Order: sequence, then structure tokens, then C-alpha cells
Amino acid sequence: MSDASAETPVTQTPVIIEHNGSVTSLKMNRPDRLNAVNADLIEGLLEGVNEAVARGASLVVFTGEGRAFSAGFDLGGLDQQNDADLVYRFVRVEELLQAIYRLPIASAAFVQGRCFGAAADIVASCRHRIAAPDSSFRMPGLQFGIVLGTRRLARLIGGDAALDLLETSRIFSADEALECGFVTDVMPFDHWPGHLDKLATDAANLKADAKAALLAATRDDGGLDHDLAALVRSAAKPGLVARIQAFVATQVKK
Repeated sequence: MSDASAETPVTQTPVIIEHNGSVTSLKMNRPDRLNAVNADLIEGLLEGVNEAVARGASLVVFTGEGRAFSAGFDLGGLDQQNDADLVYRFVRVEELLQAIYRLPIASAAFVQGRCFGAAADIVASCRHRIAAPDSSFRMPGLQFGIVLGTRRLARLIGGDAALDLLETSRIFSADEALECGFVTDVMPFDHWPGHLDKLATDAANLKADAKAALLAATRDDGGLDHDLAALVRSAAKPGLVARIQAFVATQVKK
């Protein structure tokens, strides 16, 4: 007789949530899909962010399992989805980005390999943004009409630089990301543990209420409702699935 448990498929946890002292680590765990951002991964990250705040962590860290941080919004199975499905997923992405941006605690992203689309927006929402030298970035959402994180990106790196990256949707390197301020540090993977220890120490330097007040006073919350409205307007235009399918087709031909 065969072992029934051996025949049961193992469900892969889309986000591995780990708590270590004052640090909560959120690891995207879909390496077979280059950690592409699907609905389950979005909800897993939101759960982890909420857990970090609830437990009184001082630092939340975002990483990706495997050879890429994340290839971005999961564009697989489009023929099985409708416009409403995708609009809702984009709304949840924006809600995730705002939750990260408004965290009352420090946040950090450690990036290796590809970091595209919604994943790059996750990085841009973090306070500390560390990239391995092999990292590459791209924000192609406007190629299929999606306005996501645009105002926050312009505030982070400046209007002209944001316009260039979004208008061309070109791939840019870790060095260029550092030069324009998209990332705060570029360092080899084996330097990450020591840097993480430093970030954790720095994050715990202030009491929770003082840290929350500092972060609130140094960010721009005034346009967050506008950001969500802009995203919804862009995503709600009829033909979203068709637009994304047309974009995917152009990438296949390249």
C-alpha cells in the first residue's frame, strides 16, 4: 500500500514570515515563478506587515527566494481572468504599497537579480533599499496603462528621473539605481547579514512612539488617496486583460 501523504501535493507558502527578536522578515517564496506577484503573495505580504506592527517589531525586511527578488506582477493565466479580477489585484497591490510606505517602523528590501514592475514598487516603498550588484530594475506598467506608485517614485528620485524610467520602461542597473536614489546601497550578497544587523540596531535606537512620529513627519501622506484613485482609474478602463496580453506578446517577440 502506498503512503497517502506522499501522494498529497505540498502547498508552497507564498510568503515565509519569520520573527527574530525585533526584526520581522518576509521572504517571497515562488522561486519557480521568479516570485511573481500573484494574489496569494500579496495577501501574504500584507499579513506579514500587519504581524510586524502587531508584535512591536522595529524593522521589517523584504527578500525574495531564489535567483530573483521578483519578476513583478504575475501575468500568467490571463485567459482565465477577467478585467474585474485584475483590477482588484492591482488595488490590493496599491494597498500593500501604502501599508509599507506608512509603516510606523523601519523597512528594508534586499534585492538580487530581477526586480520588475510591482516588485520594484515594493522596493521603492521601503526606507532602506539594498541591491546586489547583479540586480536589474524595470517599471513597465504604463505600457499597458497602469498608473502605480508614480507619485511616490517621483518624490523618491525626482520628477525628471521618474519620467525617464516610466516613459521608456527600460531596464536599469543597480549602479544606475544607486545613482538616481532608487536604492540606498549596492553591496555583494555576503555583506547583507552584517548590514542587516546594523539596520536592526539603528531601527531599535528610538522608542516606538518616537520612531513612528519621525517616520510620519518625513514622508508625504497627502497624496495617498490620489494615488489609489489614479490606479483605479487607469485599471478600470475597459480591456485591461487585452492590454496586458498585448504587452506580453510584445515581450515574447523581443
